[in-house]
Amino acid sequence: MIRAGIIGSTGYAGQDLVRLLHHHPEVDISFVSSQSYSDKEYSEVFGNFYEIMNIKCINTPENIEELDIDVLFTALPHGITSGMISRKALDKFKIIDLGADFRLKDVEVYEKWYTGHMAKELLKDAVYGLCELNRDSIKDTSLLANPGCYTTCSILAMTPLLKEGLIDKNSIILDAKSGVTGAGRGLNLATHYTECNESIKAYKVAAHRHTPEIEEQLSYAAGEDILVNFTPHLVPMNRGILVTAYANLTDGVEYEEVKEAYENHYGSEQFIRLLPEGIQAETKWVKGSNFTDIGFTIDERTNRIIVTAAIDNLIKGAAGQAVQNMNIMFGLRENMGLEYLSPFPI
Repeated sequence: MIRAGIIGSTGYAGQDLVRLLHHHPEVDISFVSSQSYSDKEYSEVFGNFYEIMNIKCINTPENIEELDIDVLFTALPHGITSGMISRKALDKFKIIDLGADFRLKDVEVYEKWYTGHMAKELLKDAVYGLCELNRDSIKDTSLLANPGCYTTCSILAMTPLLKEGLIDKNSIILDAKSGVTGAGRGLNLATHYTECNESIKAYKVAAHRHTPEIEEQLSYAAGEDILVNFTPHLVPMNRGILVTAYANLTDGVEYEEVKEAYENHYGSEQFIRLLPEGIQAETKWVKGSNFTDIGFTIDERTNRIIVTAAIDNLIKGAAGQAVQNMNIMFGLRENMGLEYLSPFPI
């Protein structure tokens, strides 16, 4: 059994991670930590665990190098994990960070968009854990940077088009919408029920922290540096991400060529579902699952492609992808513990 510890277990992503690991046939949860709920039964924080999992939250371990585990999951705000881990810890166990601290290779870019980095010497060892694109590198790493939710959806939607040279690299527009859980569990006036219900709004326009992460990964796909317009929106639903992406097609590109590109890259992927012609992605069909649904339409009038992609921000956009990464890192069947259909209605 894989002995797992979870630091930051009482956020929304942390709770889904605990739930998935509890059901995983090859995992034993050694501890869950929470600064806010230390010494409380986990089921007191989340009633869905009542009489299912009897475990108390502990304080965040002061010295993680002393932990006797096989894998550590950290689900913490940016800037904390990088000040906590060390080379010695990585020599003892694997670390999967659900935060942003190791997603960007350029530390100057990270510090521009986030905060000071406390483990710059480890950045070169971190692998960006977008499973469908970096599987071979994920197998051999001990430090895994779990991608963000907006980024996972956006990158998966656009990568085949860039790799195959089917679009103008300078024309990408990403219109993205997220459920309220994407803002985290902390108190915030903007996500109070009466503030966000019956409304939709764009936020952090041209300034969202996922922008450099998307650009870095799409630049790898394109083989050159690119910039995108990324606009996130808050939608009054609990969970889900929908990305509608626009780009100008290269001259002469037609539907069958685009379809073939997606099938070549994702046709054998168990967690990416390529939708039939005329069908677009919807969040309700991926909620509670680790699937990414992708559909596209070619607008012949404007010679643009419109791609829609949907994920559950807490599963494929966080906890589910973390478990998928763990499975790859430990040589397990990739979908182990993740074979869930979306419940409907939800």
